[in-house]
Amino acid sequence: MSDVCKHCADAGCLNACPTGAIYRTEHGTVNINQDVCNGCRYCISACPFGVVSFNETTGTAKKCTFCNDRIHNGLGPACAKACPTESIQFGFRDELVARANKRVETLKGMGFKNAQLYGADSGGFLGGLNAFFLCWPSPRPTGCPTTRSCPRRTCSPTRCCPSARRSSSGSAPWSPSAAAGRGRGTSACLSCSLRTGRS
Repeated sequence: MSDVCKHCADAGCLNACPTGAIYRTEHGTVNINQDVCNGCRYCISACPFGVVSFNETTGTAKKCTFCNDRIHNGLGPACAKACPTESIQFGFRDELVARANKRVETLKGMGFKNAQLYGADSGGFLGGLNAFFLCWPSPRPTGCPTTRSCPRRTCSPTRCCPSARRSSSGSAPWSPSAAAGRGRGTSACLSCSLRTGRS
């Protein structure tokens, strides 16, 4: 599966961003305003596809912008322009879904009975994806999520939480309020629960 940002209709990164740096454009794409991003990395933990990364040089999150600058100039994304097989296509979502559904039916007629679209259903997973995929036999072997994993704002004293690690090493007993009192509870706990999906 491509590591391109899927520009989800219900984007976990956008929902998790505490500064408003992540926003949706008029084209439906999800972008990060580098001037507003504080580098908290909540968006990295909230993305079910693992496409958001951290730029150590700038101290901000980064991801595919769907070539926002090119789209605004009528050029379309570079990946779609460069694809020699036209496997990557760009256009209006409804038209692309209709074209892809025809391709699925053609493939099923050729014997690929499990051919399906991943992310095209706007009533399904994450409200639909603005970058969807034709796959067979199913998206699960590719490691793609098939159910939403919501960010949780709860904390669990586990291996991953820095506050919990300190308490298990013999210091004061761990608790959310004690962690918050050290000035680390909110960010450490949110990051912990987003990253692990545990509560």
